[in-house]
Amino acid sequence: MLIVMQAAATAEQVQAVCDRITALGLRPHAMPGAQRTAIGITGNRGTVEPGALEEMAGVGEVIVVTKPYKLVSRELKPETTVIRFPGYRATIGGEELAIVAGPCAIESRAQAMETAAAVRAAGAHFFRGGAFKPRTSPYSFQGLEEEGLKVMAEVREQFGLLIITEAVDERSLELVAEYADVIQIGARNMQNFSLLKKAGRAAKPVLLKRGLSATLEEFLMAAEYIMSEGNYQVALCERGIRTFADHTRNTLDLSIVPAVQRLSHLPILVDPSHGTGKRNKVGPMARAAVAVGADGLLIEVHPRPEEALSDGMQSLYPAQFAGLMREVEQIAPILGRRVLAPLAAASVVAG
Repeated sequence: MLIVMQAAATAEQVQAVCDRITALGLRPHAMPGAQRTAIGITGNRGTVEPGALEEMAGVGEVIVVTKPYKLVSRELKPETTVIRFPGYRATIGGEELAIVAGPCAIESRAQAMETAAAVRAAGAHFFRGGAFKPRTSPYSFQGLEEEGLKVMAEVREQFGLLIITEAVDERSLELVAEYADVIQIGARNMQNFSLLKKAGRAAKPVLLKRGLSATLEEFLMAAEYIMSEGNYQVALCERGIRTFADHTRNTLDLSIVPAVQRLSHLPILVDPSHGTGKRNKVGPMARAAVAVGADGLLIEVHPRPEEALSDGMQSLYPAQFAGLMREVEQIAPILGRRVLAPLAAASVVAG
C-alpha cells in the first residue's frame, strides 16, 4: 500500500501517518518528492485496511500497489531518485551523467594513482577499483583487500574523485562502508539476500549490479531488499547477462534501461566493460548506453591493460577513455543530459 500525502501536508502530519503505520505493526518508508511526500508500507502479509489511514489529516490518497516491489516503484516516487554527495558536484541520477572509471582491480598504489590522474583529466568524477575480487578461479588475483581500500581513500584525498568499490560478503561490506563513498554489490551477489539486507542498513549509497541471468523483476526485487531495510540511496547497473552468444563475454541488455525507468525511480547506469569483455566493443556500447538514456557509465581503464592482473582485455587505455568522453559529451545534450567539466588539477571538492 502507498499513502500519498497532500502537497500542503506538514512534517507533523507525515510523522503522524508514519506513527500510525508503526502502531499497526508495519513499517513506514517516507519518500519526499518534488511536490508531495509518499509513504510506502512494508511488513504486511496481506491487504492493509485503508480506512485506518485515509481519513488522517494531510492524506491525499491511499493506493493499493499491485506489484511485488513497492519502494522501488514509480508509484511511490514519480521523480527519479538523485543520489547526492555533500561537498561534491557529482550526483547519480541527476541531469549530469555519472561517469565512473578506473581499473578492474587495485594492483598497487602507483597503478591506482596513475589511472586516477588520467580519468580525472578526461572528465570522470567517480573512481572505480576492486579491492575484493570475486574471481571465477580461486587461483586468480583476489585483490588487495583493506590495503586496496586505503589506496582508494588516498585517491579521493588527492584527486577529489568519489570512490565506488565492491563488497563481496558482510565482513568486506563493513570495510567498504568505512572507506568508500558507494558500496557496490556485484552481479554474483545480486540475490545474496543477507548481504543485501546488510547493505540496506549501511549509511552509504549502494550500486546494485544485475545478476548474470536476472529478470527485470528479480533485479528490482533485489533493490527492494536493500530499500526495505531503510537505505533509499540505491542505483542500479546493467552489466550484461549470460546468453548463447560467443562473440562477446556477456550480452549487454540495453533494453533494460527504459524498462527500469518506466517502472522504477531508481537511477540506472551501464557497465559496457563487463557487458562486452572486449575493448573494441566498450566505446560503441557506451555511446549506445548514453543514447538509450542511461544515467551514467562504468568504464574500466588501465594505463597498461596488457599487464593488468584482472580483465585487461576489456580495459581501455587512458587515451581511448579520453576519446570516449569527448563522444559522450556530444551525445548527452541530445538526451537533455550533460557531462560535468573535469575537476581542476588542484580541486578536491566543489566550492
